[in-house]
Amino acid sequence: MAGPGIITSTALGQSGRAGASNRLTLGCIGVGSQGTGNMRGFLGQPDVQVLAVCDVDKAHRDRAKQLVDGQYKNSDCQTYNDFRELLARDDIDMVSIALPDHWHAIPAIAAARAGKDIYAEKPLARTIAEGRAIINAVNHYGVIWQTGSWQKSVGHFRRACEVVRNGRIGKVHTVKVGLPTGRLINPQPEMPIPDGFDYDFWLGPAPWSPYTKQRCHWNFRWIMDYSGGQLTDWAGHHIDIAHWGMGTERSGPVEIEGAGEYPADGLWNAAVHYRFVCKYAQGFTMIVGDGQHYPNGARFEGTDGWVYVDRSGWRTYPENLKDSKIASNEIHLYESNDHIGNFLECVKSRRQTITPPEVAQRSISVGHLGNIAMQLGRKLKWDPENERFIGDAQADRMLKRSYRGSWKL
Repeated sequence: MAGPGIITSTALGQSGRAGASNRLTLGCIGVGSQGTGNMRGFLGQPDVQVLAVCDVDKAHRDRAKQLVDGQYKNSDCQTYNDFRELLARDDIDMVSIALPDHWHAIPAIAAARAGKDIYAEKPLARTIAEGRAIINAVNHYGVIWQTGSWQKSVGHFRRACEVVRNGRIGKVHTVKVGLPTGRLINPQPEMPIPDGFDYDFWLGPAPWSPYTKQRCHWNFRWIMDYSGGQLTDWAGHHIDIAHWGMGTERSGPVEIEGAGEYPADGLWNAAVHYRFVCKYAQGFTMIVGDGQHYPNGARFEGTDGWVYVDRSGWRTYPENLKDSKIASNEIHLYESNDHIGNFLECVKSRRQTITPPEVAQRSISVGHLGNIAMQLGRKLKWDPENERFIGDAQADRMLKRSYRGSWKL
C-alpha cells in the first residue's frame, strides 16, 4: 500500500498523474555516481516521494537507501538488485534510470511496458536500433520521457540557439562541436569480484569478460562493449545543442566521414582522438572532434558572424548579437529552467518534455555514426528517415548488437 499522503497513478485512473498538490512516487534504477546525483535532485522536489532504489552493487544501493531514509526520517526505502522487481510495484509512478549505456534499452522498455514515466540518462542507447526500440515503446505505451541532456534547461544555451535559429549570423554553413579527448589504460589483471557486486548481472547483455576494477562503474564509458567513449558520453550534450541551433533535432546527417585513434591494446578501447565530418541535407556541415581539434562546446559559423556556446556561457561575433531581441513573431524555443522540474510538470500535464526520446536519438546517432565511419575507415551515406546506410550492408550490421544469454528487448 502507498504511504500516508501519497496518491499513485493507479488511484488516478485514466485521467493522468497526480495534481500539483499531490506527491508522485519514484523508483531509482542505478544509483552510482550519476544515479545518486539524479536521485538527490528528485529528493529535493516537494512533490516527489522516492520509494525504492535498485543497483547490482550492494554498496551503492545501501548508500542510496541511507540518503532516502535520511531525507524522510524513516527506514521505508526498499532496495532491489533486479530492476524487474522494482518495476513490478504498482505504487511507483516514475523511474529514474542511470545505468551503463549497454543497459539503457532493456530496463527503459520494460519500464514503459509497466506504465512508468521515465527520466533516463543520456545517451539514449548503446546502438541506434536500441534507441529506436525505446522510442517505439514510449510512444506505444504513452509514457512521459525526459533524457538527462540538461543543457537544454540552461538559459544561455537556449538564448544562443535562438540567435542562430533566427538568422542573426546569416546562413549557417559550418557547425564545429568539441567533445573531450578519450582515455587510455594498460591491460589489467583479472581480479576477485567484490562481495555484494552482482557482476554477471552488471554485464547483462554484453559479452562476458573477466572482472577487473577498471572495467566497471564509471569506467565502462571507455570500453566499446558498453559505450562509445567520450564521443558518445558527450554527444547527448553538445551535439544535442548543435542540432537545437540548426533545427535538425528530429533529423540527421546524410554523409559521414572521419578518422579516429583507437588504442592498440589495453582495457579501454574507445577512440582517444577523433574527428569526423557530417553533411546535412539542409546545406550545412557539422564537424565533431576531440580536444585536439576544438574546445568543448558548439560553434555555429554563418555568413554574417558566429556564435559559440559552452557550459561557462556564450560568445558572439559581432559582439552586439548577444543583445539581439527575439521578436514575438520569431522562433522561440522550448523554455525550461529546471530539467527535473520540467519532467515533473510534464508527468502531470502529459505534454512532451524538452528532451523527448526522438530528439535524444538524433543527438546520439551522430556519435554512433561517427564511430562506425571511423571504425570502417570510409565515407558512409546515411538515410536519416529510415535510419539505414545506403548501399552498405556491413555498416548496417553495426546498427545493433547481439545479446548474451537470454537477454532481449
